[in-house]
Amino acid sequence: MRNKDLTKTQAVLKIQSEIRKILADTLRSKDFIELSPVILSPITDPLNHPTSPAKIDCYGKKYSVTQSMIFHKQLALRTLDKIFIFSPNVRIEPEERRKTGRHLFEFTQLDLEVKNAKREDVMRLCEELLVSLIKTIKEKNKKELKKLDRTLKIPKTPFKQIKYMDAYEKYGENFESIISKENKEPIWLIDIPLKYREFYDKENPRKPGILRDMDLIYPEGYGEAVSGGEREYKYEKIKTRIHKKGQKLSQFKEYLKIAKNDLPSSAGFGIGIERLTRYICGLKRIEETSLFPKIPGKSCI
Repeated sequence: MRNKDLTKTQAVLKIQSEIRKILADTLRSKDFIELSPVILSPITDPLNHPTSPAKIDCYGKKYSVTQSMIFHKQLALRTLDKIFIFSPNVRIEPEERRKTGRHLFEFTQLDLEVKNAKREDVMRLCEELLVSLIKTIKEKNKKELKKLDRTLKIPKTPFKQIKYMDAYEKYGENFESIISKENKEPIWLIDIPLKYREFYDKENPRKPGILRDMDLIYPEGYGEAVSGGEREYKYEKIKTRIHKKGQKLSQFKEYLKIAKNDLPSSAGFGIGIERLTRYICGLKRIEETSLFPKIPGKSCI
């Protein structure tokens, strides 16, 4: 590795280490409890886009490598009110996604969930986290940002919002990419139609077919930052939604056993640490955020 590349990598990794520390410290100051990640489980996020779940045989049963901890977050709120996890996720993405510069098939997600919260509560929390993070990084990591030739702008709150279907009608299929490139501040994408999301997101009772969820889009062309929303917690509605998504109840039997008796209402989100690092550092490609990146379609250490 050339000295210039080595210096850049060291700066990126130092900033990423600070990102983790700042986020964790801020959440702890708000009475969040950090949980250990779940790596293997009979249940994991089914996702609503093409991936190939990684499975292994374990004591005669099939276990999935965690694609996200959504179900475990919900179940954890039977014990705690506010939780977060730095959760490793494995999502075997289609090979063509190696071209995007935004996808890895192994990454870390800061996952958090709050009992009895609404979408707007966690949106405000996310805005606060990001603004506080950027302010602190600008102050603590001046040398590293200078090495990366990165000038960070502190976003204004509240972030702007746009409804999913309004964005689609205005910009067409590639609306997310266009919105990201056209905006100089993060922007919320809200009210996503049911067919575009997973069964566990809560439907708006006043707007059938529209979910109480959101994505946050980074500015400057960096794409999706955050995905989250309110969760469906009522047993019969969960079963109905599973059927609507064309999935089988047997896929989620362990989850449903608990949901039948005791599942609290909640809202939360996940934010990819590598994507956040890429945005903060102003990097061209996401693999620059890791010493051992897992790039779709490539053999990686």
